[in-house]
Amino acid sequence: MQTRIEVGILGATGMVGQHFIKFLQGHPWFDLKWLGASDRSAGKKYRDAMTWHLGVVPDSVADLVVEDCKPGNAPRLLFSAMDASVATEIERAFAAAGHVVVSNSRNHRMEADVPLLVPEINPDHLKLVPRQQRVRGWKGQIVTNPNCSTVVLTMGLGPLKQFGITKVIATTMQAVSGAGYPGVASMDILGNVVPFIGGEEEKMEQETQKILGEFRGDRVEPLAARVSAHCNRVPVVDGHTVTVSVELASKPAEADLRAAFDSFSGVPQQRELPSAPARPVIYMEEANRPQPRKDAERERGMAAFVGRLRACPVLDYKFVALGHNTVRGAAGAAVLNAELILSEGMLD
Repeated sequence: MQTRIEVGILGATGMVGQHFIKFLQGHPWFDLKWLGASDRSAGKKYRDAMTWHLGVVPDSVADLVVEDCKPGNAPRLLFSAMDASVATEIERAFAAAGHVVVSNSRNHRMEADVPLLVPEINPDHLKLVPRQQRVRGWKGQIVTNPNCSTVVLTMGLGPLKQFGITKVIATTMQAVSGAGYPGVASMDILGNVVPFIGGEEEKMEQETQKILGEFRGDRVEPLAARVSAHCNRVPVVDGHTVTVSVELASKPAEADLRAAFDSFSGVPQQRELPSAPARPVIYMEEANRPQPRKDAERERGMAAFVGRLRACPVLDYKFVALGHNTVRGAAGAAVLNAELILSEGMLD
């Protein structure tokens, strides 16, 4: 690109907002020039409006004055890291005013006219946007990325969709960074497993069916598969691990699944989008991989890692998938979505 596009962040002072800032540093297409947050932060320099948790506050944003989260002088393209308690009305107000809101918040993910994107899997779901604008009367749009555990599951399942997915059982081991800051109390998580994350199992089940569904005219027909999720918080800093059992209609051979993992690619790779990993799914041969400490940070945190593919005595096959929850499961996912939107000419 000849000229970088100015972008902004809604909810810039929170933990997800900080991950957006970190991921956008040096981005070849996007130039972060605007930060929005709550009334108590508006009017302050960014360095004075929050407590930074990711090393050193980047110089490029430290002295930016935080704005109120209201349409006005914000750039057209905005990343939303808003808390779910306030995201609905704020994101809709910006979309109505003509902004393209690429959201990490859960509020609009399951709405029928809002794309829920994993760009390697369902880029055609962006075709929902005209319906969104027509029905709601918005000049702009809202596009979402999935829950951080759903991203890992769907990237593991995406290569297998060609075989006809009929049943899925997924068990997560989710890092504490997924709970934000300060997150889970240390006395609850150290040396422990917490077998409940509020709303997580329902999100994984429903979002997976939408992402792997088919675009039909002006709607998405959810994947006609039964999905069951068990979600657990474990004492890992970054990286969500998911163990998956899957039933496949066409009963492929194990070699067919390996070939599907190894050859999996999509529109982001074809277009060489800046944040797209060269290989979105990387199969690991070692019997004890993938592991969060060894693999989550690889490929800038944007790839999913799969291993331990083997026959399942209950369904057909089982395997392990791993992804970086605050990168591919949050900030990086939204930035890749924005790159896809731009490559589609939807910011012209």
